[in-house]
Amino acid sequence: MKKLILTTILLIIFSGIVSAQGKFFTRTGSIRFYSETPVENIEAVNTQASSIFDTDNGDIVLSVQMIGFEFEKALMQEHFNENYVESEKFPKSTFKGRIVDYDQSIFSGASKAEVTVEGELTIHGVTKNIQTVATVQKTDDKIQAHAEFEVKVADYNIKIPNAVINNIAESILVTVDLNMEPYNK
Repeated sequence: MKKLILTTILLIIFSGIVSAQGKFFTRTGSIRFYSETPVENIEAVNTQASSIFDTDNGDIVLSVQMIGFEFEKALMQEHFNENYVESEKFPKSTFKGRIVDYDQSIFSGASKAEVTVEGELTIHGVTKNIQTVATVQKTDDKIQAHAEFEVKVADYNIKIPNAVINNIAESILVTVDLNMEPYNK
């Protein structure tokens, strides 16, 4: 009986170690958005995005605190958090998805690989399916990922006051850069 319990405990510990081996993680991912209009350009960056990527199956999860976006002008940052994305009510934006037709061999060389990523993007309490092309590369023991895609403000029920409607683009360019290291529990 003691042997069975010991074996069970060792299997649980071992399976936890094995499952963590294929995971890569960061808490310093960069999310940038850019709005371009004839009236003004608006850019914000958040370098505190958390992400975990599973090299066993191609799953990826990304989370970012909305209040962490930094703007050139403090007033823009205040309006973004209080009026547009309502950071107190909707503190996080998340992406839960995977690489389509994932094959681990994309990490066998040092070259970059283009992959299609699809999943659910949640902003302002609204979840939408998105698909985009990303570039991934494994160097040494790190995985780097880069993606760009557009987000329509109206799709996420973000209301722009008429007074500044011409200052904010209908579609915002989002750029994601992740530099992930092996995840150790």
